[in-house]
Amino acid sequence: MKICVGLSGGVDSSVAALLLKQQGYDVFAMFMQNWHDADATLHGDCEWEEDKYVAEIVARKIGIPFYFVDLSKEYRQRVVDYMFDEYSKGRTPNPDVLCNREIKFDAFLRVAQKMGADMVATGHYCRKEETVGPDGKPIYRILEGVDPGKDQSYFLCQLSQEQLSKAIFPIGGLLKKEVREIAKEADLPSADKKDSQGICFVGKVDLPTFLQQKLKSVEGDVVEVYPAFYQEDELYLKQCAIVRGLLKDSYDGPLPMISHYISEDKATPVDDAHPFDAAKVAACSDEDLRTLSTPLSYGSIQFETETYRSGKKHVRKTRYKENPFGKIAGRHEGAQFYTIGQRKGLNIGGHKDSIFVISTDIDRNIIYVGEGHTHPGLSRLCLRVAPEELHWIRPDLEMAVGELRRYRVRIRYRQPLQDATLLRREDGLYIMFDNAQRGITAGQFAVWYADDDEMIGSGVI
Repeated sequence: MKICVGLSGGVDSSVAALLLKQQGYDVFAMFMQNWHDADATLHGDCEWEEDKYVAEIVARKIGIPFYFVDLSKEYRQRVVDYMFDEYSKGRTPNPDVLCNREIKFDAFLRVAQKMGADMVATGHYCRKEETVGPDGKPIYRILEGVDPGKDQSYFLCQLSQEQLSKAIFPIGGLLKKEVREIAKEADLPSADKKDSQGICFVGKVDLPTFLQQKLKSVEGDVVEVYPAFYQEDELYLKQCAIVRGLLKDSYDGPLPMISHYISEDKATPVDDAHPFDAAKVAACSDEDLRTLSTPLSYGSIQFETETYRSGKKHVRKTRYKENPFGKIAGRHEGAQFYTIGQRKGLNIGGHKDSIFVISTDIDRNIIYVGEGHTHPGLSRLCLRVAPEELHWIRPDLEMAVGELRRYRVRIRYRQPLQDATLLRREDGLYIMFDNAQRGITAGQFAVWYADDDEMIGSGVI
């Protein structure tokens, strides 16, 4: 069998190539350049050239042919343009997911096949298994990587059965430290190379600067939303009433509308015995699910001005009247450059706790923020994936309309898996979490897993 390894110059793909060579496969390496514009990166203009140089030395060390392919045109059209379009709509895309679906296992795969490859291998930390379906045809399963801190299955959540049939992940059963040890023993030049960061194949970038290549910078208001807003907002009160009706009769705790989740490294433990009654959740109406999954809107917070006299000369000045629901806390350079849950780059002082973006209004160019991890605007219990955005890695396990299942779900890379109930309805798939989630963001991918670590499907939030 002839296998093409996507050799990036990093330690993971290097060890993937080494292992396949040791296992007796006919292996060749191919380095792909997907980005030319060095002005957008933070590392200067020769990062990809350094990667290519290391990859070429690795291939020579292993003893496999090395080739180079330029896929920058396809990458810009199918990944970068998609990014710009999503951000312009106030959504937050995941370019790494698109890169795998559109480039590594599509454009790159086709080039490799023209060169005689039967399969394409990458250095992803995930596992692939093959089973047989009821019709006797093979079914490919993709499972989390063995290393819980490096699992990258999330980034492969949009692959099809056809793409998986041509994919190999040689290091998915290894820990990161084991991969580095193998590289050191083989004296590979990538053994101590740091993991790449930033946008897939672009590198580490200043996102606003990167986006300003196509999206205009326009100043607008940053509005801080006070907790008092939620005591009178009609949609939030409806959501609270629906949640209250879904609780177990025996539950006597606080209304579970606030996430305990802080970050990947600072997750507050939650009670495994979640407060919702399974039968009540199953009976939830389409209307109630739509209400629960609807993001809050803050357009009702309006600010009126008033004039006053200041100083000894009683100079007439204008100021905003106090508003019990919020205040204008600062200025920004474009609402499309910010994402829900973001706390960096806001430049708003005078607060005890961190300030987070809780919503963006692209049409009015306003960013809404809230103070503290427990701010109500940061948390949601339910999200919806539109029918056209649903992708089943296992088409044979696709849910039928009206069906309900329990899965573990993550809404961003490296987030600990969260228990949830999935309900398939005519207008899409609803994901009802056992515990409120922080920073549910439109444009990101929700991915669901079975209890045996298999990734079943995904969809754009």
